[in-house]
Amino acid sequence: MVAVSVVAGLIAVVLAARWLLEQSTVATNKVAVAAIDLDVGQRISAQQVRLVDWPAGSVPKGAINTIEALDGRVTRINVARDEPLLETKLAPKGATGGLSSFISDGKRAITVRVNDVVGVAGFALPGNYVDIIVNTQEESGSGSTANRTVSKIVLEKILVLAIAQETARDDTKPRVVSAVTLEVSPQEAEKIDLARSVGQLSLVLRNQLDGGPTKTSGATKEVLLGRAAPAPAPAAPVAQAAHRPTITPVPKPAPAPAPAPAPKRQCIDALVGTERVTECF
Repeated sequence: MVAVSVVAGLIAVVLAARWLLEQSTVATNKVAVAAIDLDVGQRISAQQVRLVDWPAGSVPKGAINTIEALDGRVTRINVARDEPLLETKLAPKGATGGLSSFISDGKRAITVRVNDVVGVAGFALPGNYVDIIVNTQEESGSGSTANRTVSKIVLEKILVLAIAQETARDDTKPRVVSAVTLEVSPQEAEKIDLARSVGQLSLVLRNQLDGGPTKTSGATKEVLLGRAAPAPAPAAPVAQAAHRPTITPVPKPAPAPAPAPAPKRQCIDALVGTERVTECF
């Protein structure tokens, strides 16, 4: 009985090992992963990629299974070691690398000069979103309302592409730099260029999950101090031609108001003793 048990156990072990070997060889596919940490905008070489076995039922969408297909491609985001290289993480074929390779389609990159205050004390890092405020002189109105100072949010949720000459997004420490590069649309680039020529720009750091628009009317000195804005001066009357006489219309007398009707009274006859008395109310 002991011998039979030993033989049966050995047969079960051999069969289980063979089944596991068949499952591991049949249900895997080759997937290209990064052999080292790759920075955003970096050109990939064959030495920086390796192939690993990946379960066939959970291969990520857009995965690449050959090293040759990745040679010369450029990364759009940071890729960690042993992370699969997907098409969504790579710039289009033919990209030459650098900042221009990971600018979104239809977008532009524009650089804004900042300091430690404008740059949110160095907390505006690549990958963050900021709003842009311009402080300028309002040139509309007349009298006391002319050329008053106003601060207004002109652009919202603008992606920070780079600070100074660095595009790395894995550093969370604040860094005070002299320039910030932003990703904007062509229309937003025109607004930023005009805004920095007519006033001072400030960056406002916002939560990355906050995507709702904010509608503001701008802040003026009157709003800041809680004072009502002065009423605009009345427009000057248009001068009439000298050869045309001025005709002043004679106002018509207002009609006299109709007399109010007398209130209607009710009367009651009553007998008080032997006398008849009439009461009206």
